[in-house]
Amino acid sequence: MYGLSQLQRQLAEFTSSLFDEGFLDDQFNELQQLQDESNPEFVVEVVTLFFEDAERVLNELANTLALDNIDFKRVDAHVHQLKGSSSSIGAQRVQKVCIAFRNYCEEQNVEGCLKTLQEIKQECSLMKSKFETLFKMEQQVFACRRLG
Repeated sequence: MYGLSQLQRQLAEFTSSLFDEGFLDDQFNELQQLQDESNPEFVVEVVTLFFEDAERVLNELANTLALDNIDFKRVDAHVHQLKGSSSSIGAQRVQKVCIAFRNYCEEQNVEGCLKTLQEIKQECSLMKSKFETLFKMEQQVFACRRLG
């Protein structure tokens, strides 16, 4: 069993690495500041909603891009929505791929759109596992504090 200080240090190092590797930006810190005693699950809830929404939007994008006659305005609207929601949780790498995706939409470049769709799926999957690890570590620190 790890001691509280060791768990807190590991959590701090992991969180710091997420910022250093460009997964998260300052918006995530702002999101965390909205969490308090009255709503201890706030960040987990917001992030969970983001991933549920992202999955829906990514499926919609895949379906739209599979059509013979692609409505690029519709594709762009979906990517814009995903860019905004990823920005609101501080998911910087997802947001950056969305920007590239929107450029391909503007050019009506189907290949580029399909390529960046795969990149967004990968970044979302990676981000989801990083968040799962982060939340698990936070729970361990919280449980250790309660016991101590």
